[in-house]
Amino acid sequence: MSKSLRRSEKWFRRGLWLVAFLFAWFLTGLGSTIVGDLPQVEQVRTLDDFMDPRRTPELRQSIETARRDAEDAQEALEQARLRHQTAQASNRAARETFSNWLATRQATQRPDQDSELIARTQELDQLRLAERHALTEVERQQQAALDARQSQNRAQAALHELEEAARDAYEDAMRAQELRVFGYRLALTLPLLAVAGWLFKKHRKGPSWPFVWGFIFFALFAFFVELVPYLPSYGGYVRYIVGIVLTVVGGRYAISALQRYLERQKQVEALPDNQRRQGLDYDLAQARLTKNVCPGCERPVDLKDGKTDFCPHCGLCLFDHCGHCSSRKSAFARYCFSCGAASKPEQDNGVDAVPSSAA
Repeated sequence: MSKSLRRSEKWFRRGLWLVAFLFAWFLTGLGSTIVGDLPQVEQVRTLDDFMDPRRTPELRQSIETARRDAEDAQEALEQARLRHQTAQASNRAARETFSNWLATRQATQRPDQDSELIARTQELDQLRLAERHALTEVERQQQAALDARQSQNRAQAALHELEEAARDAYEDAMRAQELRVFGYRLALTLPLLAVAGWLFKKHRKGPSWPFVWGFIFFALFAFFVELVPYLPSYGGYVRYIVGIVLTVVGGRYAISALQRYLERQKQVEALPDNQRRQGLDYDLAQARLTKNVCPGCERPVDLKDGKTDFCPHCGLCLFDHCGHCSSRKSAFARYCFSCGAASKPEQDNGVDAVPSSAA
């Protein structure tokens, strides 16, 4: 159709389409904000809301206390191990020194060194006792760390049992909340879709068509982008069922529309030639002729040979001759391209009525 429009009209139409898209964009932004805020009308629920309100804090406090005790015991254990290692090293060094001294004494066989032997032996006993004390401290800290870990594990296991017991109720509540939020979105988008359908049917070709189409684009976006992704899914059943329903409804509507269109085409093709041409929109007829398509039956017609004056499919007159200069011209032209004479009244197709076949 755009080839048969005036240049200024083309630009005006483009500007109006820009208005339609801008209108749809602003509406979409507002709708997205509203839909995004809809979950805020529901209270945010967590798993804690369905757990024992008395035992849950106690168990979490026990876990935290056991965790701190385990950390403290681990730090004390590292210090005790370090002291044990120091005691072991001191004991080994003293034993080596005592062994060397004892070998020297046996070689010299000096009785005056018996008192020193006793003192060195006592010193070794003290070092051995210190090493044993350090080892005892290591074992004690190991036991404390083990007790803390076991206490933490027991508290965590008890808390896990509480969580598992509350999980079913929590998931049921979340599903119910999800359905309510989806219901809010559905209650918002369905009326928009209904209004968009009514506007498409009644006002899509009216003087305010940019705003009509902008609202239609907004309603479609709100339904298919803002609503459908939030459709609840129970193993995919809901989504597939909704998809099947939409496909069946859309398919039946398309089949019915096609049958109505074919029936209207049969009725139109049964009308007299002049009446059929007068019922066709001027711009639509010119656009179809430029595409080598019959304006009446919309079937392809070879118009490049310069001889085809009638559609071979429906018999509609496509080309006639000017009553003033006899030049061959389009039967839908309002003026002769050769002499500029107006078409005869009986050939005039200036009525801008939209045919039922083009609706």
